[in-house]
Amino acid sequence: MKNLVFVFMLTLMIPNLASAQQKITSVVKKNIPLDSIRLSDPFILADEKSKTYYMTGTSGKLWKSKDLKFWEGPFDISKTDPNSWMGAKPMIWAAEIHQFKNKYYYFATFTNEAVKIDTVNNIPIERRASHVLISDKPDGPYLPMKDPVYLPATMPTLDGTFWIDKDNKPYMIFCHEWLQNGNGTMEKIELKPDLSGSLGKSKILFRASDSPWSKEKGKDGEVKPHQVTDGPYLFTTGTGKLGMIWTSWIYDVYTQGVAYSQSGTLDGPWIHEKEPITPPNFGHGMLFKTFDGKHLMSLHSHKNVNGRFVRIPKFFEVDTTGDRLVIIKPYTP
Repeated sequence: MKNLVFVFMLTLMIPNLASAQQKITSVVKKNIPLDSIRLSDPFILADEKSKTYYMTGTSGKLWKSKDLKFWEGPFDISKTDPNSWMGAKPMIWAAEIHQFKNKYYYFATFTNEAVKIDTVNNIPIERRASHVLISDKPDGPYLPMKDPVYLPATMPTLDGTFWIDKDNKPYMIFCHEWLQNGNGTMEKIELKPDLSGSLGKSKILFRASDSPWSKEKGKDGEVKPHQVTDGPYLFTTGTGKLGMIWTSWIYDVYTQGVAYSQSGTLDGPWIHEKEPITPPNFGHGMLFKTFDGKHLMSLHSHKNVNGRFVRIPKFFEVDTTGDRLVIIKPYTP
């Protein structure tokens, strides 16, 4: 039963494994409606200089839009080193684009399926890690920097995101995968000033079991906290409070919650809201501001199409002016 649950969860976490393997048509199309795009973990960079929205996520592809409604793409933008640990054609998950010091940085999870780093409960653990590429332009190409590795090769890590903490140092916040440690963690690691590599060891911020809202059933049917940490994104509220949205599960439903740091820094302690912040079946969100000043959350929902789960980018209008992040309503461009 445990293996069946694992397969089901993996199907939901990587809907359309073919798309995760980048088997999306390379033909670039124009005027694509948002709701016709199939994309996990949609991340939006609202680039002020070009007045263009750039959307990326799982698959390593890029879409461009001037109005969030119609999109052009997909474009290939990541140029990894085939001689690195990633191999010739790594699987790419949860790509994000961050602007920092006049450069653009591509935070993504890369998986080399041919390399196994561990076996836990008879399940082989593939070589997977969050990594950073660089470009002079938001639409790439994104190329490797100095360090071939940012995180330990013995750890499967994913969903790296970017934050400058109150010490003015850059950090990557990422998940150590539950498949290996049995209780997924959210961790931080300091980055070099130019983001070309990492410094020192990572520090655990919280564990999946710290969440009061995530749930799963154990072997004996008992209800317990879920094992999955997924999709961190950092933000500050209008009152200066540091928050993090992140995703786990309530039984078999992908769900997003929020936690706030009591210290106002990444070190926390992190206090989790008792209830999820978004409706069921939505997750892996991020926040951005439109060119006309509207605050939105980008995330995806699941949809069952002929027995196959696909993920569709969605937007919610949000309010961050107070002491808490508040979801207002779904937003249709």
